[in-house]
Amino acid sequence: MEGKVQQFRSIKIRREDALNYHTQGQPGKIEVVPTKLLSSQIDLALAYSPGVAEPCKEIAADKENVYKYTAKGNLVGVISNGTAVLGLGNIGPEASKPVMEGKGVLFKKFAGIDVFDLEVAVTDPDVFVQTVKALEPTFGGINLEDIKAPECFEIEERLKKEMNIPVIHDDQHGTAIITGAALLNALEVVEKDISEIKLVVSGAGASAIACTRLFLLLGVRRENVVMCDIDGVLKQGREDLDEIREHFATERNVNSMAEAMQEADVFLGLSAANIVSQDMIRSMADNPVVFALANPDPEISYDLAMASRDDIVMATGRSDHPNQVNNVLGFPYIFRGALDVRATAINEEMKLAAVKALANLAKAPTPEIVNKAYSSDKIIFGKDYLIPKPLDPRLITTISPAVAKAAMKSGVARTHITDWEHYHVELQQRIGIDQKLMSQVISKAKKQPKRVVFAEAEDQKILKAAQILQDEQIAIPILLGNKEKIQTLIEDHKLDLPSCTIIDPYYAEGDKIDEYGDLLYEKRKRKGMTRYEARRLMRSRNYYGTTMVEVGEADAFISGLTSDYPKTILPALRVIGVSNEVKRVAGMYIITNKKGPFFFADTTVNVNPTAEELLDVIGLTASSVSSFGIEPRMAVLSYSNFGSSKGEVPDKAARAVEMARERWPELIIEGDIQANTALNTEMQREIYPFSRLVEEGANTFIFPNLASGNIAYKLLMEVGGAEAIGPILLGMNRPVHILQQGSTIREIVNMVAIAVLDAQAFERIRV
Repeated sequence: MEGKVQQFRSIKIRREDALNYHTQGQPGKIEVVPTKLLSSQIDLALAYSPGVAEPCKEIAADKENVYKYTAKGNLVGVISNGTAVLGLGNIGPEASKPVMEGKGVLFKKFAGIDVFDLEVAVTDPDVFVQTVKALEPTFGGINLEDIKAPECFEIEERLKKEMNIPVIHDDQHGTAIITGAALLNALEVVEKDISEIKLVVSGAGASAIACTRLFLLLGVRRENVVMCDIDGVLKQGREDLDEIREHFATERNVNSMAEAMQEADVFLGLSAANIVSQDMIRSMADNPVVFALANPDPEISYDLAMASRDDIVMATGRSDHPNQVNNVLGFPYIFRGALDVRATAINEEMKLAAVKALANLAKAPTPEIVNKAYSSDKIIFGKDYLIPKPLDPRLITTISPAVAKAAMKSGVARTHITDWEHYHVELQQRIGIDQKLMSQVISKAKKQPKRVVFAEAEDQKILKAAQILQDEQIAIPILLGNKEKIQTLIEDHKLDLPSCTIIDPYYAEGDKIDEYGDLLYEKRKRKGMTRYEARRLMRSRNYYGTTMVEVGEADAFISGLTSDYPKTILPALRVIGVSNEVKRVAGMYIITNKKGPFFFADTTVNVNPTAEELLDVIGLTASSVSSFGIEPRMAVLSYSNFGSSKGEVPDKAARAVEMARERWPELIIEGDIQANTALNTEMQREIYPFSRLVEEGANTFIFPNLASGNIAYKLLMEVGGAEAIGPILLGMNRPVHILQQGSTIREIVNMVAIAVLDAQAFERIRV
């Protein structure tokens, strides 16, 4: 297809995977985390009685102080009665809770907004309104969700009138805002005037009504709209139409959707699967715009629609096709802007501002970070890129300010932003790069999946990770172990791995064992290894797997889940060895938390390196951090700040920094320096203004010995709530990575994605 910017694929979700995801660890997807210290008696006294009385009195004196002393200003209530949940219908409030929790997760991930999800056993609109209205003191905003039509219209309108905080029914307006942006850009692509287009709408529920209303605000003429529901065309004279649908009844002599589609310019589907035929698409005007948004299956499949004619511009609600209309492009950022100016409502001006901001962002040049995240060389505005991608980090800094400005201009803002540059920085800090690092790594891996051999395929975690890697097309797994045992585990866990190669080295063919063994013998014969011993070692999966990588029958090797690190790394060092460009290997962990990713080295290999050996670690680490698209700002750590204390550790740290600056003058590096000083830029400005880390602080830490590095990252994982990705083995001649014992499935997948990136880089160097 001409102009196509990327390949799309279907994501296969198994029932067992979805259920396991929601039950693993703590049930559900959200928890409440304190934002203040609670480590002493004084902390407790301040958090609760008697100290809590002071903010209570301040709020009692002036209710607006609730925004100053509580979380209200960053708290949204996601509220549903479960009467119209996804495509599942009226399944009740309890069954809707996983969806509402999921909505809360998206609010937090994409906009830093906290959520309480409330599922209420109320269907009567009067009682529902009364219930939600009574919650106004708690929340800064209300997101209504999955409430069936027509009650949802009345509920939202009444709450908007009776409450002084933003209220929006996202099923209506979220979809409308995203679709409105897509429509503006689609019409620009096909060069059509919005006031002249003929629009056919399939569906007359909440989303379809809201979209059509917004399209009218954008310039579509009402007389050019034909809306259809399950009973046919909404026409003047139909006696079953309520007041809302009656508003969209056409006066035209049109008796079916097929008839309405003839010479239509735009089709908007928010109804049911497979109700539009290719002939109906062919009957539309030149350069038709087709938004088939029914989920999970659209009104006409993407493939059928695209095959029906060459000039079609299409969007769906699915992620495996271009132009996914996804509400996550809107609601987090709209609420962010509304909350930040303490808006009393989300009005039409704010919605239109969001539409235009989305549309304009799609036309702006996409930064490299977005291209990498979606494994595309170039994402360019056009028929296959009408609206921004969900992982575009510019969304929050584009939509939220536009919404906030519209709120201020329209008079619903209770506070005003004056320093927009500072606000821009605040918005970026709310999401942090740590949320995107691994998604970028995985996206790059998907661009060119590599063969990854697993030495421990008899472990269910490895097999479940292999399933994800295969389904997500991150890597091509090769499984080592007893074939019968592996197949039994696959069946027991209801996995689907028919295309995975399974090899049992213990029973491998003699020729292969001899070939691999002889290769090892040649490498180690002057180090005391006999040919017999080399061939015997090849029955071991770690030796066999690393040799597969060495001879080019696999691209990367993963092991260590069930064995000690030293025992696992030894075969790799013997078979593959250290890169010719370095003298030693090192281990690095990526530590992620809300403040961003940090890189720790060496955490796994070098016990007590000299200054010269630290120099090697610095070089390996700097190169690895740079490969993630991040500029390393390095601190070589000790118990001293710039010679304030003497001893072996500060002396070798300072010497290593001196040599690093001589070898890599452009490298941002400092030391000897204490860990807290390296992070605390305010302290550096006050006491050490000469520090090269004074502006942004360190993101990469070189530890003086193995003990300190290993202890630091493990403490952060268990006490600090940080996530650790690693250990990433640096300096090997080919891609080899050793898992931490007990790694989770997610950690295995992350490590494999990094291994695939290593294999891609190795291939480029070799070519």
